[in-house]
Amino acid sequence: MPEKRYRTSAHSRYTIYYHLVFCPKYRRKIFQEIEIDKNVKEAIQEMAKYHDWVIEELETDIDHLHIFLSTPPRYSPAQIVKLIKTWTYNHIYDNHPEIKKYLWGAKMWCEGYYRPFAE
Repeated sequence: MPEKRYRTSAHSRYTIYYHLVFCPKYRRKIFQEIEIDKNVKEAIQEMAKYHDWVIEELETDIDHLHIFLSTPPRYSPAQIVKLIKTWTYNHIYDNHPEIKKYLWGAKMWCEGYYRPFAE
């Protein structure tokens, strides 16, 4: 856990961190492809700036993604996951149409996500 930092907005001061883990559809090993791995991380970094998120850690394994981030209180964990999944889906399918042969049905990510308990 990073040192305790407070962030401020117009009417609040907060320290909110989420550790989220989610997997590609069918648990495909799409992150073995260096270019896809790199593009997913770039897409998430880009959207974080847009939504005022601070990404502390962003790592992939061959079949899942871990992200540890701080967000303003206006975002719930479910909203964050939905935004990340939608943004990365659009980015990857536009730049890597060949992925459709592994991830058919217009889905890139599994349903749901895992949020480990944080102390």
